[in-house]
Amino acid sequence: MKKDKPKYRQIIDAAVIVIAENGYHHAQVSKIAKQAGVADGTIYLYFKNKEDILISVFKEKMSVFVENLQCIIRDGKSSSEKLNAMIEKHFQVLAGDHHLATVTQLELRQSNKDVRLKINTILREYLILLDEILVEGMETKEFNPEMDLRLARQLIFGTIDEVTTSWVMNDHKYDLTALAPKVQHLILNGIKA
Repeated sequence: MKKDKPKYRQIIDAAVIVIAENGYHHAQVSKIAKQAGVADGTIYLYFKNKEDILISVFKEKMSVFVENLQCIIRDGKSSSEKLNAMIEKHFQVLAGDHHLATVTQLELRQSNKDVRLKINTILREYLILLDEILVEGMETKEFNPEMDLRLARQLIFGTIDEVTTSWVMNDHKYDLTALAPKVQHLILNGIKA
């Protein structure tokens, strides 16, 4: 499978850098190829077009968030601890890769409607895992059993997303991970029973 080949990974990683530094609309396939150290034509062995690269970047990088959250859920901690770990890990991943943060928080949002719909489908797996934590907390009465699950998900993910976007827009001038405890406190006080 193409995704298991080293050049695929090189291209994905190069695309993150090129898109972050040039913006999606100015990220030429030739720039991505150069950054990856491959010939322009090699890109088309793995991807149909630039849109396919962007979607693949998000899919590949989102899998890291999903795998992290799956591990957190398996740890068997309380729902509050799982939610805290999710927030902290989300911030850590993006704080550790400024290019990825720029792509996820800014560039993906400037893409066309079809791309955004595909990205939302990829994001869905992460949000389903968040729902799992929330439902567990509601069932154990650790979280308010009457809360609106959809609204709680939007509140939590929206908060994480907005805090990260603000950090990116401020050129990473402060420690994103240092905000995790404050975000956790605000969110947990809003959903506890």
